[in-house]
Amino acid sequence: MDQDRENGTALRPRFDAAGLVTGVVTDASTGELLMVAHLNAEAIARTIESGEAHFWSRSRGRLWRKGETSGNVLRVVEMRIDCDQDAIWLRAEAAGPACHTGARSCFYRRIDGDGTLVDER
Repeated sequence: MDQDRENGTALRPRFDAAGLVTGVVTDASTGELLMVAHLNAEAIARTIESGEAHFWSRSRGRLWRKGETSGNVLRVVEMRIDCDQDAIWLRAEAAGPACHTGARSCFYRRIDGDGTLVDER
């Protein structure tokens, strides 16, 4: 069964106990890491159907379309899944900042050698 999941052509995500897989979003043009979020089966299906990134919000306990309130949608150019189907990579075109703080990427702080955070916005 794992052989089929790792080498087959069927999309069969290996969801965790909460029914989620990790989603990593990068800019389709630059490769910049924009955000990490989680997807359940419905989020995967809606993303495939609509071409816009959908995720499962663990804090709100509901499905959400990225940009539904801000307008900063992520148009998915390509989706890939890792070898054991427990992580999804979305290459996307961002209509604006990917981070809810207004930063282009959620990864705007570098951890310095002494453990302090350096804001690189």
